[in-house]
Amino acid sequence: MASLSTAVYIISSIRQYFLYGSYVVLAGGLLGNILNLIVFSQLKRFRENRWSFYFIVESIVGLIFIASSISNTTARLIIGTDFDQVSLVWCRLRLILNQGIGLTLFFIIPCAAVDQFFSTSYLFNLRNLCTLKLIRSLVFITSCLWYVHSITFSCFLNIRAPAGCIITDANLSRYSVYFFYPILYGSIQIIIAFLFSLLAFRNVRRLVRRQIPIDRRRMDQQMTAMILTRVAFFILYALPYSIYRVYSIGEVPDQSNALKYAITQLTMQICILLFTMNFSASFYIFIITCARYRNQVKYVLVKRCWARLKRWICRRNNGITPLNTLTTTSNDELD
Repeated sequence: MASLSTAVYIISSIRQYFLYGSYVVLAGGLLGNILNLIVFSQLKRFRENRWSFYFIVESIVGLIFIASSISNTTARLIIGTDFDQVSLVWCRLRLILNQGIGLTLFFIIPCAAVDQFFSTSYLFNLRNLCTLKLIRSLVFITSCLWYVHSITFSCFLNIRAPAGCIITDANLSRYSVYFFYPILYGSIQIIIAFLFSLLAFRNVRRLVRRQIPIDRRRMDQQMTAMILTRVAFFILYALPYSIYRVYSIGEVPDQSNALKYAITQLTMQICILLFTMNFSASFYIFIITCARYRNQVKYVLVKRCWARLKRWICRRNNGITPLNTLTTTSNDELD
């Protein structure tokens, strides 16, 4: 009896702490993705660079995922009911949105690593293989395919107590266990991203031998370092979730064994929180690991956004724009 009460207390504590933890992660991700969008869209050197397109798309995808998660978490906190457990329509809509977004993210990051490898290659044909138009077309087409897949996937979901919203079709369960989560939603993207980011890093180390402008060389080094770091954290955040999803499909939680159920709930919450970090942490990863990106963020926020805000306030107050707020592009954007 004591172990039952202890397990119940552990389960309630897990849910409470991870609820607040998810709010911290989502709030931080909301701010970080907005700042990423501002930096990558404001600086000319990023606007003219196709690699920044990947980070812009990643930030937009992250904002959509965070908005969906916040709405679901807020509804659960206010109403006290998880709609995934009671509403089949909500369950299916959530899966369509989140799975489509997740697959898009899992496509974007390996593509960024592959593109970086091509663009830093010695071979001229490889360097010019990827264009911004081609990348935009690929992202659009694959996003449509992912959502078609998610819509088809959602048709086989049903609500079963006590598991909630689960796959009830045996064939789809086998597809999920043996192909979707271990391959399509995990290992292939991780292997491609890891392999090509290392190859791009090797190419960048040889840039000194090539006759290219110093600004281009610095840009290649910065973007390669950012992509390599992002790939490392992508693997760290994605792998546990993929493993857990393979394990959990077809497994109905056994609530009669309270301690085992509590451990399962703890594992699930940790994996979900790590998966959420994939949509929330990119800005902070870049800030911590890349000094040049820190300088660029400072430049955009202080000399672009804050200067514009001061000019707007001055015009509202007296119609006079102080000279010291008129800024032009300086070397800070490039350093």
